[in-house]
Amino acid sequence: MSAMRDLIVSVVGPPVANPSDLPDGQPALTDADIAWLQLLTGDWQVIADLAFSDLVLWVHTPDGGFIAVNHCRPATGATVYYDDIVGSTAPAGLRPQLQAAIDESRPQRARAPRWFGAYAVREEAVPVVYQGRPIAIITRQTNLGSGRTPSRLELNFVEASDDIMAMIGRSEYPIPNAAVGPRRGTPRVGDGVIRLNSEGEVLYASPNALSSLHRLGIIGGIIGESLLEKTSELLEYSSTVDEAMPLVLMGRAPWRSDIENRRAAISVRALPLTEHGQRIGAVLLCRDISDLRRQERDLMTKDATIREIHHRVKNNLATVAALLRLQSRRVDNAEAKEALNEATRRVSTISLVHELLAQTLDEQVELDDMMARALRGTAEVASTRTQVRTQQSGTFGKIPAENATPLALVLTELVTNAVEHGFSDGRPTGTITIDVNREGSRLQVIVGDDGVGLDDGGDATGDEDGQGDAGAATSGVGAQRSHTGLGNQIVRTLVANELNGTIDWRSRPEGGTQVIVNAQLTESVT
Repeated sequence: MSAMRDLIVSVVGPPVANPSDLPDGQPALTDADIAWLQLLTGDWQVIADLAFSDLVLWVHTPDGGFIAVNHCRPATGATVYYDDIVGSTAPAGLRPQLQAAIDESRPQRARAPRWFGAYAVREEAVPVVYQGRPIAIITRQTNLGSGRTPSRLELNFVEASDDIMAMIGRSEYPIPNAAVGPRRGTPRVGDGVIRLNSEGEVLYASPNALSSLHRLGIIGGIIGESLLEKTSELLEYSSTVDEAMPLVLMGRAPWRSDIENRRAAISVRALPLTEHGQRIGAVLLCRDISDLRRQERDLMTKDATIREIHHRVKNNLATVAALLRLQSRRVDNAEAKEALNEATRRVSTISLVHELLAQTLDEQVELDDMMARALRGTAEVASTRTQVRTQQSGTFGKIPAENATPLALVLTELVTNAVEHGFSDGRPTGTITIDVNREGSRLQVIVGDDGVGLDDGGDATGDEDGQGDAGAATSGVGAQRSHTGLGNQIVRTLVANELNGTIDWRSRPEGGTQVIVNAQLTESVT
């Protein structure tokens, strides 16, 4: 759409506030005119398919010529133009017809076909009227190469396209609040067409439309019958009915509605036909969407199952954490009590991630709110004598579900160890910063503290065997090293194996320690 606007502006000039201020004969378009043309071309595929014709939108140029700014080929018949003609000028044989459509503000149909090489083309030029003046021209060009007698289907389709083209010349089409766009299951002309009179009675139904109605349960003749009455008999009172359905099936509103019962489901879109504001009938496009509905129900069932699994896992983990917490209260050994408390914290972190996964149907989760809450709580629980506050900058964005748990575990581990060992000197206050930098699938998180800093005499990676505790390596004094080194093992293993990244401990120039975690997130497959 923006490409068409740019082309129009480059040819006609920038939009003007009042076209009457320009000299006579000089073309001009306002912003509202261009918006109307964009609205028209956004919903003109249905016209091309009904007419079995190419539609070309032409605008008047300042030098008296015409240039094509948009083109639509039919999906139901042979095209006239095999090459893209957008940006080309109108041929000499077509210009008089286009000029007459603009000057007289009414459709112009050529008396004889124009030949395009080996085949003849029937042409009609219709002015696009908006706010009482023609602003562009649409040509409807039909390839007559088949040379066969039109069928009943083709005659009804072309008559419907004639009605819509006439509405364009009266500024009655496009319909501003029509149901357009690439919505899933949107019916097209090839899916089925029903023509209604002004009373909502069926004048014609294409074979594909009859097949859709038969699957719904409408058997027998339908010509001359009210489609709304026929359909209402098949609806089940226990099911939810779209409030827009009566207006759509009567052809009174340019909306879309789905009709569904135990047999099938069809989608119906209405295009009311008017003449000088009076409704004269409607064109209904219908499509059998039973398979789509079945697939959607299957997906909803699978999604609900996955969410329920995450919910149950979260509950089970919460139970495990509660049991560990209860056990730690019954243990007298300080070292064993601390180990159980750390296990409780890790299980609780995993439980938080599953709680987040249970609330979304996406394969990626927004981690910012959960991490802010988890890290703040971790710092409060881990601090005993020091009042620690956390500061976070940057955003994690959407994190793949498979990376969420290891990332949460790594960060809570680092924050816990920073609190326990970085502020082991008993200072009253301290600050932990979490700086997040995200570029696509690459994530860098820097966890820093203003504590006592690394032990200058120790190894920044832990004990002599490389298995020291992450907390001692993070921000502590050499004497504070862990006997088991479990924290260091967890952090290094998760970063290397689950996050495909690296981790590095450094001293901060302003004092304290920072841990730099570089991770390569799993890229989503679309």
